Parts: sequence; structure tokens; C-alpha cells
Amino acid sequence: MIQAISKPVTFDEFIDWYPENSSQRYELHNGVIVEMPKPRGQHSEIAGFLSLELGLQCRNSQCPCFIPKECVVKPFRGDSGYEPDIIVCDRLAINNEPRWETSSIITMGSSVRLIVEVVSSNWRNDYLIKSADYEEMGIPEYWIVDYLGLGGRRFIGNPKQPTISIYQLIDGEYQVSQFRGNTPIESPAFPELKLTAEQIFGNP
Repeated sequence: MIQAISKPVTFDEFIDWYPENSSQRYELHNGVIVEMPKPRGQHSEIAGFLSLELGLQCRNSQCPCFIPKECVVKPFRGDSGYEPDIIVCDRLAINNEPRWETSSIITMGSSVRLIVEVVSSNWRNDYLIKSADYEEMGIPEYWIVDYLGLGGRRFIGNPKQPTISIYQLIDGEYQVSQFRGNTPIESPAFPELKLTAEQIFGNP
């Protein structure tokens, strides 16, 4: 078992601490190292399905994009670092990232086409904290895949139900569109993507 650091740490201390070949995932939230729930069951299935579908879109559209196996996104606040479920990177822009080759760290929103977070019990992080940080970084598109309808009613409505929220950056602010049931999702990054919310949730 990896011993977490109990005192507040900087981003660089977090990166130096992060164990190689760990079976667990960790993020840094306001200087606190947080062990993230390991994706299991439907969470893991949805993340794998979307990674495959988005990867096919990258290949078929011949856009200069790729999906890394793992990376850390460093928001402008220096005491946080996130490891998204899926991230689609711009192969050309990422050449400008100073720490990509050595540490797989992304610091600029221009390096990212799309980030996907599949919601777990810590849904507040996805809807409140990460959305604000990704918006500030200028990441153009952010999906929150809430397959159990766990998010607060102010985010997904009442009654709560499984929802995909797609945040698009417009004039520096996120505007959200939501998709449920057999409604086809609309992705600005991948307009040719033909999927419904039900298909993503594993209920075609």
C-alpha cells in the first residue's frame, strides 16, 4: 500500500511522489493527495467504450489527435492536478508543452480537444471544481458522463436521471447541453460522432 503524504504538497512534490506503476490513481486537490476510486463495472465499461469510439473518430477524421494512456492535467492553480478518465490531445499543440515528454503533464488548454469524466460518488469534483478549472484553462470541450444520475439537482434536474452534460467553451465561458435516453449527443469536437446517451450508458 502506498503511503499518502499527510501535509499539503505542491504540484511538483505530488509528481515526484506519484508511485510508478501504481494500481491506484491519485489526484491533487488544493494541496491534498486524493486516492481516486478505481473504475469498476459500468464505470470502467463506459470509459473503455468512449475511449474506443473517440479513438476511431480521431483516426477516421484524420485529425491530428491522440488519446494518451495516462497523463496529469495541471490547472492554473498550482496546488491541483487531475487525471481524467479520457483526454483527447492535439498532437501538434502538445509539442509546446514543456513537461509532456518527461512527465506526461498538460498545462495548456490549447493542447486538449476534449476531456471526459465519468461520474463516481465524488460528483462534486466533476461538476464544481474541475469544470471551473477546465474552463479557466480554456479547454474547449468537457463531458460529464453521469450514468447513475448522481449529480446534484441543480446540475441534472429533478427528478435526477442519467445524464451526459457537454460543456462547450464559448467566449471564455462554458455553455452546457444535456443528453438523455435515445437523444443523439452533439459534440463540437467530433460532429460526426453518432451515439445516443443510452448507447454510451450501455443500454442500446
